[in-house]
Amino acid sequence: MSTPATPAKAGKSEGVWAASWRRLRSDKVGMVSMVIVGFFLLMVAASSTGLIAKNWQKEVGVPNAPPTFIGPAPAEATSAIVAPKGPNVDLSDIDPLAPKYKEWEERAKAYKTEVTVKAETLPMGGDRLGRDVLSKAIKGAEVSIMVGVLAAVVATIIGVVLGALSGFFGGRVGDFLEWLYNVFTAIPSILLIFAFAVIFGRGVMSVVMILGLAGWPGIYRLIRAEFMKHSVREYVRAAEAIGASRYSRMFKHILPNVSHVALVQLSLHVVGFIKSEVILSYLGLGVGVDQVSWGTMLSESQSELILGYWWQLAAVTGLMAIFVTAFALFTDALRDALDPKLRGLE
Repeated sequence: MSTPATPAKAGKSEGVWAASWRRLRSDKVGMVSMVIVGFFLLMVAASSTGLIAKNWQKEVGVPNAPPTFIGPAPAEATSAIVAPKGPNVDLSDIDPLAPKYKEWEERAKAYKTEVTVKAETLPMGGDRLGRDVLSKAIKGAEVSIMVGVLAAVVATIIGVVLGALSGFFGGRVGDFLEWLYNVFTAIPSILLIFAFAVIFGRGVMSVVMILGLAGWPGIYRLIRAEFMKHSVREYVRAAEAIGASRYSRMFKHILPNVSHVALVQLSLHVVGFIKSEVILSYLGLGVGVDQVSWGTMLSESQSELILGYWWQLAAVTGLMAIFVTAFALFTDALRDALDPKLRGLE
């Protein structure tokens, strides 16, 4: 049974987190990146709750409507069909349905046809069906970012648990997990992802499981090394001496001291998994046909670009580049703030 933390230890722990926050605040690039990442996460939350991009599937504009700053497309020339002169030809002798035409015409007049006025321009243009590209890009951001974050969480949980078991116990457990790690790393990651994609099929949760199962080896290797290093330190030996169980030493004593490694690895994997999801969806192995992501938008924009409709490609590329760059810079700043060696604590 572990002893409760003393006030001195609590103050020291609080000081460590305070020092990490001060270091992060001093990094201007990291703070700006954090604001951008926070904005995207708020946008994803608003999209998932239906506050924005709720009607992304509605055809609100004309097909391939240009962006508003370009203006409407020039009207196409139309030709009228000239009706022949003379009286109408009586078709009752050769068409058995001719007597019904007048009755059907009277019935059709009883129904009102509702004509929806479609916009000639949209803020960031429209796709081939007239759907708003901005709404699609926001909804695509929701799917791609959610897949990246959830897959990173799955990979981190698998890597931390297996790395902790291998680094702390060693022996046959460590040998088996090392063999499993070598098997996964011996296969190229892209081939491993494609193999899992064939097994799990398409869908958001399928992509999450595919990327999570393919991405844990790197986290496992780092966590295993940290547990091997911390398992022989004095504070762990002291916990063992007072009767702390193995799992208590692993997850109550060692894990909090290596959590910064897991957190940084989780952040790094988010960017990589977003890119992987884009590739899978671009190739038709990602989300379902009734969903949209950055990858499916890139796939659609390929055919539109040939016809000169570039705005869908520009919208999705711009949003993806901004988020991925900001998240990568924020991850670097977070790693510098949490790494004890960079803080001079080790």
